Amino acid sequence: MAERTTTGAKLEVDTSYDNDTTYGDQLSSYSASLTSSVLDYRYENGRRYHKFRDGSYLLPNDDTENERLDMVHEMFLELLHKKLYLAPIKKPQRVIDLGTGTGIWAVDFADQHRDAEVIGCDLSPTQTTMVPPNVKFLVDDITSDWTYESNPFDFIHARFLAVAIKDFGKLLKQCYRSVKPGGWVEFQDWDGYPTSEDGSHNGTAIKRYYDEVYGAFEKAGYEVRPGPKLEQWFKDAGFVNISVKKLAIPYGVWPKDPHLKKVGAWAQAASEANGFEGFALAALTRYKQWTKEEVLALANQARDDGRNRNIHMFFNFYVVYGQRPEK
Repeated sequence: MAERTTTGAKLEVDTSYDNDTTYGDQLSSYSASLTSSVLDYRYENGRRYHKFRDGSYLLPNDDTENERLDMVHEMFLELLHKKLYLAPIKKPQRVIDLGTGTGIWAVDFADQHRDAEVIGCDLSPTQTTMVPPNVKFLVDDITSDWTYESNPFDFIHARFLAVAIKDFGKLLKQCYRSVKPGGWVEFQDWDGYPTSEDGSHNGTAIKRYYDEVYGAFEKAGYEVRPGPKLEQWFKDAGFVNISVKKLAIPYGVWPKDPHLKKVGAWAQAASEANGFEGFALAALTRYKQWTKEEVLALANQARDDGRNRNIHMFFNFYVVYGQRPEK
């Protein structure tokens, strides 16, 4: 039986919120990109994309995207009260972060666990070179067959693989084979489609944005709402002691709760850092034949809606972890 927790209570709107209030001072300190790559890349519609396994990932890997990913990392830290993970791991010796992006999670984890060997794996070599000595980064495709079974991990972590993976079931089975008996696997991921308890996001440009963009990802075969399905995939792979935590990520600073307000501020900041554009360009131009100008127009409309304090939109986010049986 899986342990399940959820936020449960309704998200209360802060009616005293001033629409001109920003969190600019809080966010301004986190604006520098970690690195850029010297390797050959694909350039399209003014953005840079990975060249290794070209086309298998539809989001950019340029400095602007790296800045956004680092903001998303800060949002997740706020959401989980500064915790990098929730699984009950103890003294891990070998750890891998799947789809590591800028590598910021791997670096933070390595700082906290100096005795662990930490590997960050990604399609793009866009990680910082200023890392603890117990971190290394690999350029690899996590959807291909793995070769880690002979040297398994104590802990496997993956965060925000929505729109990047087509077969999560297969990926979880690979994780099961590559984690030690008694070891833990944790996935943190979205139900990508936004919602609102009062229906205030219905009929808006920002809702149309996500409908169109996720429709393009789905047309390309990607899973866009893995969060609520993770529990079953963990069970199917053979994991036990599964825990499911469902959380709300508001868009913007409309919630009354100070913690959720700060989470929402990070979510909005990340999206406004060219996130709307970068998230949509490749998917809509490659799979729905939109022009760049059409994508940018919709992105700008979505950005304007996101600043509207009367739209109380949020996303459901899931943290799911499980253990490979000891025997």
